[in-house]
Amino acid sequence: MAGQDAPKEEVMRIGGMPRVIVTVGCMIGTLMQALDATIANVSLPYMQGSLSASYDEITWVLTSYVIAAAIMTAPVGWLATRFGRKNIFLISLIGFTITSMMCGVATSLGEMVADRLLQGVFGAALVPLSQSTMLDIYPVEQRGSAMAIWGIGVMIGPILGPTLGGYLTYFYNWRYVFFVNLPFGIAATLALVFFMPKRAKRPASGHFDWIGFGVLSLFLASLQIMLDRGQEKDWFGSTEIITFAVLAVIGLYLFVVHMFTAENPFIPRGVFRDRNLNAGLITMFAVGSVLLSSSTLMPPFLEKLGNYPVEAAGLVMAPRGFGTMAAMMIAGRLSNKIDPRYMMFLGFMLLLVSFWMMMQWLPSSPQSYLLETIIVQGAGLGFVFTPLQVVAFYTLDPGLRTQGTSLLSLTRNVGMAVGISITEAVQVQMAQVSHASISQSISPFDRMLQVGGSVGKMLDPATKQGAALLNAMIDTQSQIISFLDAFKFMLIISIPAVFCLLLMRKPPPAATPAADKHEMAVME
Repeated sequence: MAGQDAPKEEVMRIGGMPRVIVTVGCMIGTLMQALDATIANVSLPYMQGSLSASYDEITWVLTSYVIAAAIMTAPVGWLATRFGRKNIFLISLIGFTITSMMCGVATSLGEMVADRLLQGVFGAALVPLSQSTMLDIYPVEQRGSAMAIWGIGVMIGPILGPTLGGYLTYFYNWRYVFFVNLPFGIAATLALVFFMPKRAKRPASGHFDWIGFGVLSLFLASLQIMLDRGQEKDWFGSTEIITFAVLAVIGLYLFVVHMFTAENPFIPRGVFRDRNLNAGLITMFAVGSVLLSSSTLMPPFLEKLGNYPVEAAGLVMAPRGFGTMAAMMIAGRLSNKIDPRYMMFLGFMLLLVSFWMMMQWLPSSPQSYLLETIIVQGAGLGFVFTPLQVVAFYTLDPGLRTQGTSLLSLTRNVGMAVGISITEAVQVQMAQVSHASISQSISPFDRMLQVGGSVGKMLDPATKQGAALLNAMIDTQSQIISFLDAFKFMLIISIPAVFCLLLMRKPPPAATPAADKHEMAVME
């Protein structure tokens, strides 16, 4: 629905303490799903030994979860409409909690990968269903604050996941990375069982669009595998990567054609007629692409080049989450007083400033400068994310809201996968280019190498020790240059997203409570 005016709708009849309890349940579900996308990253070496797996094999613990979650995000809207949002939400929570425990007790790589696939299948619905529930239980004038609360789980989860996973693994065991979901999963399930209201049933297609789901799954799975294995297989120099790239293109083409020609596609065409949502999808892709890619590059920079211990690197990155939370809460409180597009513009400017500051990073940079950069970046993400949730869904038909939230989650996941792969590829490639460039200037005729004394002998490239020392020094410098180039790349790719704000319509002032009661129809 792309009209200028907001569609008429009703808030679920729930308030007071029950609404608070449902909000907490939604937050827990969102946080669990977001955390598990990254919490296992630092535990992989420990899992590798326990499960007798190679490095290449153990990475499937991560990719199997991401692929399953990406594929199963798309049909969440149809499932919720067909079987009821509350039913699907509870099944997802219970299934996610059980499969988390199964991951924790896995004794072989095959078990672990299978359990992570199931965990991704059940976890896919948690984020979109929690968001659509929050949008329904809060009136229009309170949605900015509601989305700020909900967004904390989505944004903080991937940021704090590696830090929490590292501490659980260090002080306990890697299996606690999965066991930690048990108490929270039980609490969220009980909260929703007793307090979440049911929506009125809506007409749904009597059959599932298997063709559309199949070709979309082909696209997402092929794209994810291509991105995951591209760097290892030298990208398009590998027949395997070319094959998956072709399959991804074919899957995307067939999905688009089928969606616009099928009678009842499982992603309704009406979703793509809303201008705010379309602009929001592009913006969310950009946010997703820098959300994890920046936090993925920070640990190796701090640990390998800055010689930070693992726990110290995690503590240095933690303020990014605090900056995000503070910005989200401020944006939520101001959402009805200031045009949300202005806050999103401020957020993008802070992001660009943070990337420019990262381009000045050196291993010897003061820790205070690193913390300033990380806090500014976290605040930028928070000021973009919260207003985006309000603007993207303001003009969307409430009947399409669950499909819209599913698409937004899917776009964020794809953006994160693409962003991580591309920025890591840029960093590795620029390290090789810089190493070759610096090496060309090193020769026995270099004046610096002809200095007498112990220094000249230590750096003599004619000796084995001198050549090794020179290579280590060149490698360090090339690594520094490559990280700075990757940070510059993130700045460049963030700029086009700013112009998406021009495509978004400004939400009108929130209606008064009396007007809301007059205009809205009750959802049971």
